[in-house]
Amino acid sequence: MDAMNSNKRSASLAQFIEQHPRLFVLTGAGISTDSGIPDYRDKEGNWKRKQPVQHKAFMDEHAVRQRYWARSLIGWPVIRDAQPGSAHHALVQMEKRGHIHQLVTQNVDRLHQNAGSQRVIDLHGRSDQVRCMSCGQLSPRDEIHQRSAEENPHFATLTATAAPDGDADLEDVDFSQFQVPDCQACGGILKPDVVFFGDNVPKERVLSALDKLRQSDGLLVIGSSLMVYSGFRFCRRADEWNIPICALNQGKTRADDLLSLKLDLPIAPTLNALF
Repeated sequence: MDAMNSNKRSASLAQFIEQHPRLFVLTGAGISTDSGIPDYRDKEGNWKRKQPVQHKAFMDEHAVRQRYWARSLIGWPVIRDAQPGSAHHALVQMEKRGHIHQLVTQNVDRLHQNAGSQRVIDLHGRSDQVRCMSCGQLSPRDEIHQRSAEENPHFATLTATAAPDGDADLEDVDFSQFQVPDCQACGGILKPDVVFFGDNVPKERVLSALDKLRQSDGLLVIGSSLMVYSGFRFCRRADEWNIPICALNQGKTRADDLLSLKLDLPIAPTLNALF
């Protein structure tokens, strides 16, 4: 019976896609867990671990930056080496068949692009590059990672469980001796080119995504609890603009009462069943 119900719900997704050919697709951490990248929240939308670093704390406190970059020595390679999963490839096929008008991802792992998706907006930025917060210079994340490892050989040998977005659950360590990499051009603070918690998504990026949403006739949310407003805002707007919303997500979402269709199913098998 469960298999039959699952097949029926997968068929309802296919019908939703067929009825709304210009889809705005919003993806979250749940689409990348099969690639070995941990997500933030459980099925109830609650934090699985301590909240990630806050933007203000990172900018204001040297000790926070020491802790962040030390943990990054362990966590960044998990994202760097991750490969797109079958769900990412399924969305590439959807785009090639003309079903995706715009894909907006809350993830910073670049797996959609690595899989071959072309119409992607990285809502929260990209973790594979680092920005100087003073002069704006961009550097490859691997370059900064290598500098950190060379300047902190003791930390480079530590192990810990990987956490979301290039972090790691490294605790009970004295971070005070960690040498934080700074900008080689101006000496400014270096920060991954991503939107940290407590910071705002650049306005022009939001407006560009909302413009694409307005041109779409359906919103498909994949692998996001939508607990963060930067993603939930698209469901709010879609509801205001009478754009039907479907969510494929294991567990509750913040937009459950706005959905036209809710599919609490494994993401990759459900998407792959479309082809």
